[in-house]
Amino acid sequence: MKEYTKQHKKAWEYNAYDFWVKNSGTPAERAKEDAADPEKMLRKYAQYFDSYKGVRIANICGSCGKKAVPLALLGADVTVFDISEENKRYAMETAQAANVPLNYEVCDILEIDLEKYAGYFDIVFMEGGILHYFHTIDEFMKMMYSILKPGGKMICSDFHPFTKILDSLNLGRPTMSYFSTDVYEGEMAHARFFPEEIRSQMPKCSYRRYTMSEIINSIIRCGFCLKQLDEHPAWENDSLPGEFTAIAIKN
Repeated sequence: MKEYTKQHKKAWEYNAYDFWVKNSGTPAERAKEDAADPEKMLRKYAQYFDSYKGVRIANICGSCGKKAVPLALLGADVTVFDISEENKRYAMETAQAANVPLNYEVCDILEIDLEKYAGYFDIVFMEGGILHYFHTIDEFMKMMYSILKPGGKMICSDFHPFTKILDSLNLGRPTMSYFSTDVYEGEMAHARFFPEEIRSQMPKCSYRRYTMSEIINSIIRCGFCLKQLDEHPAWENDSLPGEFTAIAIKN
């Protein structure tokens, strides 16, 4: 495991379970919400799935299962890959409360077991901003390619690179030159929700943020056929870009 990955693991296992309970409800409460309308819980990502039942989905950096459990409720065979045992605990308790099976692998994404998962999945799916956790994007994309079946689909949704120069999602992240290739230390995603006395003690993460061309060229370079690129508005200001979704197929 890379040193920066160990750093991320430490950050994402700091009060994560308690954070999810406070902000998303107990696992039982979250399961009830998911079960009421699982497709609605997928939000804009539902449009990128052709079907669910029996489809093998790898949910990359799937965190607390906020998308994995709804996918499982819709009939998908879901495996979450994530760095945090705390996230796994919340996700698995939610799945149990929702009475659906869920696989959850706590590991470094760049060290997924290819003896078990090479060519295994119909879809790899990621959302919520994860690419900046990986310092070498080609290494990440090669792993996504490796775990997909031939003809399989990658649904890669992430923060829009525009957020490098303007914090249009109001995440409190530093801005920089759009073309910066710097690796920098910053707060983990949920730090801003904690009181200052806790926030100041929380472990930092090590980030590398990418331009749109770096992301798209990596997808192509690693063997994918890019099929679609959608840009989505910022959450509170629909005149600014906030997220994007790239759809690519394994040749």
